Amino acid sequence: MDDAELVRQLESCSLPFEQWTHRAHVRVAYTLLQAQAFPVALARFRGAVKAYNAKNNVPESATSGYNETTTHAMLHLVLATMRAYPAEYPNADRFCETHPQLMTRHCLRLFYSPAGRMHPLAKAQFVEPDLAPLPRLM
Repeated sequence: MDDAELVRQLESCSLPFEQWTHRAHVRVAYTLLQAQAFPVALARFRGAVKAYNAKNNVPESATSGYNETTTHAMLHLVLATMRAYPAEYPNADRFCETHPQLMTRHCLRLFYSPAGRMHPLAKAQFVEPDLAPLPRLM
């Protein structure tokens, strides 16, 4: 599925749940950040994920459901990577292949402790990292 179709299916809540993987998250983030400023891409991503979770009955709990800090920090890492390694990628899959450091869902462990990222406040609003600062956006 191409990038535009992935975004369309996420936003229309028609993406099969088993296809909503960490890689798909990174692909959507990359696609949105290519076309829009960070605050706009973040708002669009946030809205799509919240609607998708609601449609797929993803429960809100201490360890599942939407997490604002995770979403914000991952988009930040994708944008920092795009700026630090500027290149023309034919698609988001190629971006993902070129940057395997983003392909683990545990990449935020360098910046957040589990308690810091899963705190109820961190789920509701963006919280700065408690282990190391996120990379500066160039």
